[in-house]
Amino acid sequence: MNEPMTPSMIAFSPALRILPEILMTLTGVLVMLVEAVLKPRTSRKPLGIVAILGTLAAIAASVYQLFLPAGTAFFGTVQSDAFSVFFHLVIGCIVLVTLLISLDYFEGHTSFVGEYYALILFGATGMMLMTCSVELLMVFISLEISSISTYILAGYRKRSATSPEASIKYFLLGSFATAFFLYGIALCFGATGSTNLYEIAKGVADGASPLLLTVAFGMMLIGLGFKVSLAPFHVWTPDVYEGAPAPVVGLMSTAPKAAAFAVLLRIAYGAFGTAIHIWMPLVWIMAVLSMTIGNLGALTQRNVKRMLAYSSIAHAGYLLVAFTALAPMGIAAASFYTAAYAAMNVGAFGIISYLSGYNEARTSLSDFAGIARRHPVAAAAFAVFLISLIGIPFTAGFFGKFYVFTAAINSGNAWLAVLGLLNSGVAAFYYLRLLAQMYMVPVEPPREADTAHARPAFILAMAILVLAVFALGIFPGRILDLARAGAATFSGPANAASQTVPVALLRR
Repeated sequence: MNEPMTPSMIAFSPALRILPEILMTLTGVLVMLVEAVLKPRTSRKPLGIVAILGTLAAIAASVYQLFLPAGTAFFGTVQSDAFSVFFHLVIGCIVLVTLLISLDYFEGHTSFVGEYYALILFGATGMMLMTCSVELLMVFISLEISSISTYILAGYRKRSATSPEASIKYFLLGSFATAFFLYGIALCFGATGSTNLYEIAKGVADGASPLLLTVAFGMMLIGLGFKVSLAPFHVWTPDVYEGAPAPVVGLMSTAPKAAAFAVLLRIAYGAFGTAIHIWMPLVWIMAVLSMTIGNLGALTQRNVKRMLAYSSIAHAGYLLVAFTALAPMGIAAASFYTAAYAAMNVGAFGIISYLSGYNEARTSLSDFAGIARRHPVAAAAFAVFLISLIGIPFTAGFFGKFYVFTAAINSGNAWLAVLGLLNSGVAAFYYLRLLAQMYMVPVEPPREADTAHARPAFILAMAILVLAVFALGIFPGRILDLARAGAATFSGPANAASQTVPVALLRR
């Protein structure tokens, strides 16, 4: 009875498999409870600090999960492994810097900031659950938790005409896309008798109802394609990004995309891994359309937020190029690119929120003229994020594209990589145009908003993101190794359950 237990014999509490999600949820509830007892005109900044501390605890819990053997819990609906931990860390870090950016953004403009922090935390809970779910119904529930929060956040500037419009448009089109995803789940169940990804994988391998499974994957691809702004399901993106508050856009353009791409990777390689011929042509076409439409659309934009919206469509296409590569190479490349894109895009929208202010009345290209002389540090940070989006060496964007295109070439998709490189050349034009506007256009007379000074929380967030861009561009090895460890989990439930996450990655 007192025989010592080996690590393989230890029965871990199921709660440890979703510990980051539990901490995020409890912090969100705490923020709402404290909000209810604060006086109406009291500063809500302490609520943001509570949200930041809860997010740090969730990130620490994700790191702790690296020390646990991979495995499932709650009747096989969730699975903690290197793959889920990677995306937990990405989403947690995005939420952390978003909260830092937002700490002073709403100060003095609204008394309902506590709801804002709680919605971010609840949305992050849904996103994290998506990345560790191996049951499609659990994915659907998590997707709804994430989506409802982002729908509300998109319209948070209630007195702005464009913000409620963005929220309504996002909600209506998002609900429509979710119906496609849910119907795809139903077709999967009809074809295989299960909604568990591993059971679906067995049905696909046995050749169960190939036509039905093809339609099912197409339906789910439509639903997830909307969430990640893939063409031709991208029509909502420019309007929503323009109307939503800039910190919210930084969040919704990265964290939900990371979660949706994680789900798409699990479905494509986990459930439909033996049926690449079914989904490869669809992914190929959507990657080309997204890269081309996104970059060509950005060329014509004079509003910086709309330009970056089309840019996000193009980057979703770049990331989808990795899906055409063979596992685990493609999975690792897609995971790394998700982290790289998050660092540079959250930073870009963070700078926009600082330069344009709460009302965001100055977001056109001409409004950024001479910014480098009025705000040299902010302009320098913005320049770092823009050159990373271009893919200049020694930045995260360069190595992200390098790994994606290399994976595509090594998998026999050289033409897709060539199209991606050509599109990167097109993208360089509108990024450099913005840089030229900042550094080369004559300085205009100072404006009232130009005299504002950055607060410590914002400076800390930008410092973290700039360091992340250079760290991922100069020392990408550790993050790439963790991404590769996550890719190795796509070898089946038995291997995933027995795999131990390489803790040595943290000690290098």
